[in-house]
Amino acid sequence: MNKTVPAGAAILLDFIRETEVGRKDRASYDVIYANRQNRLKQPLTTMSFGDVVDAQEGWSKSHGSSAAGAYQFMRATLIGLAKEIPSIASTDLFTPDLQDRLGFHLLKRRGYQAFVTGDLPLVEFGRRLAQEWASLPVLADTRRHQQQVKRGQSYYAGDGLNKALVKPEKVEAVLHEVLAKARRSVEEAAPVGRAETAPVTAPRPASKRKTVARSGRFWTWLLTAGGSVVTALRELNLVTLDWRVQLAILTVIVGFAVYAISSMPVVREALGLKR
Repeated sequence: MNKTVPAGAAILLDFIRETEVGRKDRASYDVIYANRQNRLKQPLTTMSFGDVVDAQEGWSKSHGSSAAGAYQFMRATLIGLAKEIPSIASTDLFTPDLQDRLGFHLLKRRGYQAFVTGDLPLVEFGRRLAQEWASLPVLADTRRHQQQVKRGQSYYAGDGLNKALVKPEKVEAVLHEVLAKARRSVEEAAPVGRAETAPVTAPRPASKRKTVARSGRFWTWLLTAGGSVVTALRELNLVTLDWRVQLAILTVIVGFAVYAISSMPVVREALGLKR
């Protein structure tokens, strides 16, 4: 199975391949309608995509159907797929990998993604699959044009060419398995959530600083500032100076003292200032 095909879809494609051609081994990819692949000049999987489409026109006349490959692609289906998938070139070999990719595209066209997400009911998805592959039965009574089709019949019952080759209960069991596998794959692919932990900040130890009244440094600076003022007035004979000069000198002395005291952590804490 092509590695780009999800696990759930791979289960379903294996089932469809076995139902359509009666086998799901490597040889199933070389089968054409009515098992007439032995009449081909070369194995189907060694032919190019374009050569298969060209040859199918003749198979419709000689074999009664253009169905080819593991998923029994009709000629009109391959032409439509080539238009929908730009990456496919007519020169690409019709290999098992390419056929798996094409088969998966048909599943998506019929609503596979909506089915596995729960947006498309199982019975409705079963009906769409039966429209794509005639060997699959409808899972509930339905109407095709003016004809009533019963549960278990091919969607194309009554056309003289197609009939269901598997019981509806088997289809339902496979679809439940597909759902379970698809959901497990989503859970396994999802990253394991890790609880984001905020960095642990060590609690700040309780302050052991002394109160302002009990701080020796505070009283030292305060007394120093006061003593400086008295000494300056006495020793420098500031009283003989102009009062403006006296005021400037005192302002400088007091300013230094206030700055020294206010820079003390205990004082800043007492005043509610930021540290």
